[in-house]
Amino acid sequence: MKNLHLLKLFAMHHQDLVQISQEHGSPIYVYDTHVMQAQYDRLTKAFRGIPQLRINYAVKALSNLSVLKWMHHLGAGLDTVSIQEVQLGLEAGVPAHEIIFTPNGVSLSEIEEVANLGVQINIDNLSILEQFGTAHPNVPVCIRINPHIMAGGNANISVGHIDSKFGISIHQIPLVLRIVENTSMHINGVHMHTGSDILDIDVFLHAAEILFDTAHHFTNLDFLDFGSGFKVPYKPGDNETNIEELGEKLTDRFNAFCKDYGKEVVLAFEPGKFLVSESGYFLTSVNSVKQTTSTVFAQVNSGFNHLIRPMLYGADHRIENISNPEGRERFYSVVGYICETDTFANNLKISEINEGDVLCFYNAGAYCFSMASNYNSRYRPAEVLWHEGKAHVIRKAERFEDLIQNQKVLSFDAVEV
Repeated sequence: MKNLHLLKLFAMHHQDLVQISQEHGSPIYVYDTHVMQAQYDRLTKAFRGIPQLRINYAVKALSNLSVLKWMHHLGAGLDTVSIQEVQLGLEAGVPAHEIIFTPNGVSLSEIEEVANLGVQINIDNLSILEQFGTAHPNVPVCIRINPHIMAGGNANISVGHIDSKFGISIHQIPLVLRIVENTSMHINGVHMHTGSDILDIDVFLHAAEILFDTAHHFTNLDFLDFGSGFKVPYKPGDNETNIEELGEKLTDRFNAFCKDYGKEVVLAFEPGKFLVSESGYFLTSVNSVKQTTSTVFAQVNSGFNHLIRPMLYGADHRIENISNPEGRERFYSVVGYICETDTFANNLKISEINEGDVLCFYNAGAYCFSMASNYNSRYRPAEVLWHEGKAHVIRKAERFEDLIQNQKVLSFDAVEV
């Protein structure tokens, strides 16, 4: 692995995280740039046999401006799903031509507004494709196909199956070709994304064959985008996508495709979770320890307003008591302060917890802060970037002023009855 010495030198330790929580308060998110770099280097190394490789970081995973700037520093472009994400990328200094826009269900006007910024457009709807091609035949467009493959371990994150709202069905390719012919529009890329948490390399390779077959319908493509969905481990011994095996097998097949196609095209990926999930730590403080007739609750100063994945997806985030890592282990249910059921973990073995201890949730870099809310009128937490052994605040914790800044209080005059 590249820069292994630097990774060891600047690796985070429990005491670093505890100190951050003491200096900046909790709850708080912390991201380690060197873990992001290690993941980026691992992916590019696995596909080093590809002459033209493009990594577009999926902004929706974690959209902080400093993270976007760091990803671009590593060499990544951006994969965006809203005009706001495009604007964030531009604000972070990423050139428009290094950004791809892959929305779903947005208006034609939003796509046109993004196209005017010089961003690569990716369309997954026949109607929008025809309207855009008719109005803007000279703007290069990528098409997103639906390969009708069920991939990933959760129906909520599998997006390539036959009933998915994402992509243009592979059975509708004749309609795509008719639209392209009628509008004389330029298709410069073909894209697919089958889902998240993909473990079976053969499923991914099968979908790749569908992408290759589709690509042969177009004569002058610049790139093929294979999406992402690589699984990361959430606890010691957990399964993960074998990136090295995928790189070896897909590299050979992709290079063979380029030779057959008669042109060397770019192979693109759009990883989000793979690049940032393991870099993230979510720190919370224990408000109280509550014993009931059957359960010991560790009640923390957070809830699903800050970290919804365990409740929404059943995500299993490893939790440690970093204030007392060597303490005697007991079973706790870790719960939040939201006035609904917001359980992070049930009957989890953790080092003995006392009020005021700091708990660390691991794998908190992807789809954690980006899905946070102000439910129960709670503030969204601060974010810190750990870079070269130092903590940098990259987003301040919200205050009461942030909750009310866009609100207006009406004046209600007394009404006589």
